[in-house]
Amino acid sequence: MNRFFRRLPLRQARMAGLLALIASLAAAPALGWAQSGEPSRGTRGAQPSNDGQNRRVRVHNQTGWTIISLYAADPARADWRGDLLVPEVLATGDSAVIDIDNGAGTCVYVIRAEFSNGERLERVGVNVCRIADYYFTR
Repeated sequence: MNRFFRRLPLRQARMAGLLALIASLAAAPALGWAQSGEPSRGTRGAQPSNDGQNRRVRVHNQTGWTIISLYAADPARADWRGDLLVPEVLATGDSAVIDIDNGAGTCVYVIRAEFSNGERLERVGVNVCRIADYYFTR
């Protein structure tokens, strides 16, 4: 029993430190897109969907090639939106926040990247409402 009382101040100090950490995390702003000062690319003039879903995705280029065009299509409508990177490109190793909201309330898209070497990669079934980052790899 004597050992328990000797450790009590250490346990109390650890608990106080843990509680202070939890309190500081609770007081900090939530991580997410709203905290990012970086403007998103993508939606130009489209009315956003009013369902509260976040369709902003950070696209990472890890292919070794430069992405010159990026497109998203709603599979139900089969229409490709305009280039979401205009007027820029996405060099290998870079990333950019892309707003994929077309106003239709769709979450699942086909994403197509076109590269400076003529290659093209399409990814089917990307749920942009459930992810914050998407990595293009070969």
